[in-house]
Amino acid sequence: MARISDLQKPLNSGFGMRSSAMDVIQGIDLTGKTAVVTGGYSGLGLETVRALASAGARVIVAARRPDTAATELAGVAGKIEIAALDLGDPASIDAFGASLSGPVHIHINNAAIMANPLTRDSRGYESQFATNHLGHFQLVGRLWDNLVAAKGARVVSVSSIGHRIGAPDLNDPNFETTPYDKWVSYGRAKSANSLFAVELDARGKAHDIRAFSLHPGGIMTNLQRHLPQEEMIAMGWMDKEGNLNPLFKTPEQGAATSVWCATSPQLEGMGGVYCEDCDIAVRHVAGGKAHGEVRDHAVDQDAARDLWALSEKLTGVSYG
Repeated sequence: MARISDLQKPLNSGFGMRSSAMDVIQGIDLTGKTAVVTGGYSGLGLETVRALASAGARVIVAARRPDTAATELAGVAGKIEIAALDLGDPASIDAFGASLSGPVHIHINNAAIMANPLTRDSRGYESQFATNHLGHFQLVGRLWDNLVAAKGARVVSVSSIGHRIGAPDLNDPNFETTPYDKWVSYGRAKSANSLFAVELDARGKAHDIRAFSLHPGGIMTNLQRHLPQEEMIAMGWMDKEGNLNPLFKTPEQGAATSVWCATSPQLEGMGGVYCEDCDIAVRHVAGGKAHGEVRDHAVDQDAARDLWALSEKLTGVSYG
């Protein structure tokens, strides 16, 4: 039977689906705090950076394309720095970690790829699992001392409603013996993001490091770059004229839950939970609604521990 945190239930935060990142950070002062945001120069990441910087944080944007990041962030006010990071390259992750000094109070694992054709990194690892999960696992390990030094850090991992597709396959995480399916891979990687937060929180508590995962909502961003329009129409994301499903959010709204998890005083003393629409999500029940729920396999404490052990083996990185 799955072991799930008793905290996996809504707080009635007062925010909701249409709240924006600027709404949830209103009145919060991050002066003197340092935040790291992967992929913080487009879509949700850009709006996350904008909100954190507006509250006074020093924001380090980890970017696979630093030149593009500099262009996209040129008009954003605040203390913003850009550093090179390729989550698919272990050496790049190590270099990024070595370049940072001092406490990191907020770390947001935002960067991701979705439903791309089968590709593998230099180790032979499947790219969605390697980039979305293993890259962030290694990165947090390289920032561990910085997070401990903050004496009150939060690590936020952007998961997805796609976690419903299925749990990680710990016996064949890289599709070496089973046929590759781009959506199965994406769902497993997003479940891995959530499970990572569960075990990271368990290990980080003693160091005052708390971790959260979340579904940001449906948002049309560069994340969909591998999907043809016909496929998005078939899934109900848009109509034949290209009009988005009304349930989709703006990027500002999509960034709200990340910012809420990273900064809200309502989550003080909590962690290891999956969130949606600026609140803690409820556990899925048979016949329940799709939105605002999390499947047990994505917050199972035993599964999270097993995934952590596999991640250590595949990356060669241990911490916590």
